[in-house]
Amino acid sequence: MTGSVLPWWRPLAFGLAAALLCAGGALAQGTTITQRIQRCGACHGEDGNSKLENTPSLAGQPAFFILNQLFLMREGVRKIELMAPIVKDLKDEDLDLLSKHYAALAPKSSDERIDPALVARGAQLAEQKRCVSCHGANLAGQDQIPRIGKQRIDYLTKALKEFRDGTRPSGDTIMSGSVAGLSDADLVALAHFSASK
Repeated sequence: MTGSVLPWWRPLAFGLAAALLCAGGALAQGTTITQRIQRCGACHGEDGNSKLENTPSLAGQPAFFILNQLFLMREGVRKIELMAPIVKDLKDEDLDLLSKHYAALAPKSSDERIDPALVARGAQLAEQKRCVSCHGANLAGQDQIPRIGKQRIDYLTKALKEFRDGTRPSGDTIMSGSVAGLSDADLVALAHFSASK
């Protein structure tokens, strides 16, 4: 017997593959918010304060800012390769719970060394650029504007360079205009000033 008859094991293999796919989907759907927070904590810190280079701290960020960023990442508008597989299955209620969780955490300074001379230079630049008009007097952010106070220096420096150079995924034209023409040294000073708040 040849031709149209399938080997005996093929239906079994297809059935197993289908069962595994369904189980995988059920596991993804069954992930609790606590498990999602633990997954986020691997990079962003268990308490929302990142210890990883170039990885932002989320503690104390405005809830709407986090919600908005997660939504933009999930929808593929803000493309961040490392985040894509993490956010793709998040439901709207997950976005809401995660944003409220991180907004309620206390921001802490990272273990990076803050240079007082750079803080002083950054303070002058921040006044010239009117950073507080959007980010607030203590740089805690508001609504869709992020907290930059107590943020990681390396992450802020990288983000500011991306805004200036027009390479940030889903960049903000207001921010790009604000840092246009600033040198790398200026951006480092701004990052030190922000981290010191």
